[in-house]
Amino acid sequence: MKDAADAAEEITNSRWLEPVARAGFAVSGILHFLIGVVAIRLAMGGQGEADVSGAVGQLAGQPAGPLLLWSCFAACVALAVWQASDAIFDFEHLPVKKKAAKKAKAALQAVVYAGLAVTLASFAIGAGKDHSSSTSDFTASVMKAPGGNLLLLAVGAAVAVAGIVYAIRGFRQSFTKYLRLPAAEKARMAVVVLGVVGYAAKGAALLLVGLLVIIATIKVHPEESTGLDGGLKALRDQPLGVYMLAAVGIGLICYGIFMMVRAKLAKM
Repeated sequence: MKDAADAAEEITNSRWLEPVARAGFAVSGILHFLIGVVAIRLAMGGQGEADVSGAVGQLAGQPAGPLLLWSCFAACVALAVWQASDAIFDFEHLPVKKKAAKKAKAALQAVVYAGLAVTLASFAIGAGKDHSSSTSDFTASVMKAPGGNLLLLAVGAAVAVAGIVYAIRGFRQSFTKYLRLPAAEKARMAVVVLGVVGYAAKGAALLLVGLLVIIATIKVHPEESTGLDGGLKALRDQPLGVYMLAAVGIGLICYGIFMMVRAKLAKM
């Protein structure tokens, strides 16, 4: 077991893994950028899927679609492995409470990027499908299980709280401690502004998704739990929703650009 652990740590410390893992941040940025563009299109009366599935579908539709998808898949797998390595091997010097929090965060990030990799691979092999329908079907299945409603309420609350945390992280600029900010003042300010606006928009989007899950569970209408795309389209139908949706779209574009910049500036 120790030999396996040593081998895994050696792989994650290899020179080739870091640049590929950094590209995973850029992939996340591209997907958020595309989601933001679709959100603005929806605000202007257009059509589209404003979620990860829709963004990956746009990549798949490009002339070099398969190559793009597999390249993005490799980057997300590398970043998931990197984050998993952090969760297993790093932060040992920290106090127990802080170490547990850091490891949990790294583990969650590993799960997120592994999920992105699965989505990219499913489209690359032609198995991608409508994400809204699959989300509703999954919600309905969980509702029928014993204790399913309580589980969904907990999930919805967790996603909503994550949205609030993202927004707070943006406004407090706490994301900067994970970056090597450029020395030039204007460049540093640009990165910080992108981060603040982007994190706030990402937080608003997650809050919407969490609230939709909670509402769908309370009303026992799983079809209303349609993920990010459904949340943004529901926002559009509210008073002044078109303007709020456009603002969220601009914010998600900023977050996407920020994540692409993070690929270069992140402390790994």
